[in-house]
Amino acid sequence: MNLSALSDLVVKIMKTAVLLINLGTPDSPSTGNVRKYLTEFLNDPRVIDISAIGRFLLVNGIIVPFRSPKSAKLYRHIWTDEGSPLLMHTKNLATKLQTALGDKFVVEFAMRYQNPGIKTVLEKLRQQKPSKIVIIPLYPQYASSSTGSTIEKLFDELKHWEVIPSISIISKFYDDENYIKAFVEEGAKHNMAEYDHVLFSYHGLPERHIKKGAAHYGSDYCQLSDKCCSTINQSNQYCYRANCYYTTREIAKQLNIPKEKYSVSFQSRLNNKWVKPFSDEVIKEKAKQGIKRMLVFSPAFVADCLETIYEIGTEYNEIFREHGGEKIEFVKSLNSNDTWVQALKNMALKA
Repeated sequence: MNLSALSDLVVKIMKTAVLLINLGTPDSPSTGNVRKYLTEFLNDPRVIDISAIGRFLLVNGIIVPFRSPKSAKLYRHIWTDEGSPLLMHTKNLATKLQTALGDKFVVEFAMRYQNPGIKTVLEKLRQQKPSKIVIIPLYPQYASSSTGSTIEKLFDELKHWEVIPSISIISKFYDDENYIKAFVEEGAKHNMAEYDHVLFSYHGLPERHIKKGAAHYGSDYCQLSDKCCSTINQSNQYCYRANCYYTTREIAKQLNIPKEKYSVSFQSRLNNKWVKPFSDEVIKEKAKQGIKRMLVFSPAFVADCLETIYEIGTEYNEIFREHGGEKIEFVKSLNSNDTWVQALKNMALKA
């Protein structure tokens, strides 16, 4: 066997696996499948971090029974012939990343909640005997309820493996050059001069999650204010809110959006003790101030889903018009944007 053939054989044997993990989606927009999804999601102690008994009663006795039929109606609004938009976009992303990385890598994707599940996909990877696994939870800004939960689930499954290969985990990438560039590209498809204001709307979190993260580092630095989120330092490097503000500043800078023309807010809150300011209230306020056209980015979501397509595209538009605005347009998420694929490729190669 010549050296070239031997090298090819080694490549076939010694592959690196790349596992992309998104949050999850119901298998269908039926009430039953939405109920299964919400039950798994909301019973996660990192999502609702109260006592086990309290969480069980709250989720299974109140939230899921009442919320499932309502959420199912919303999912039906966004469902496509190919199924869930989030699942479709994540699948397309994995396919494009596989092509970009080539034969030395094997790329798979999983969902933290529902299907394809992490346990199933990890077993699929185990059978391919990778020399290394690079795991990329698809949440740019770190949060215990998303990134932390996903990593914990991975460890719960991997601890049963007799042989655990080298593992690399990308726990955040809010500041990745190509991730930001990809959102700039999507934003540039819109004429900024046509909009009176630009809103950067991120998924919300309970304020206590932010405080608990700060306490983990033994820090009393966290003030949940624009002042302490205006820079990244050792104390707040894993602060979700600070991560969001950093991403916003970089996108706005590259699109030449002046500071007075954009705002940062947080959507999908369950109560008033979540991170502020709230997106729906900012939209009301801007409409009352005479803002007529608004553009909305959602950089916490790398794939379009219920929160971008329906919450922003439909619900926020209705709120905006009710209070004097004319039109909200949302910047499509990265989905399988080529620069976004390059960002993930670089992460995988450097891990």
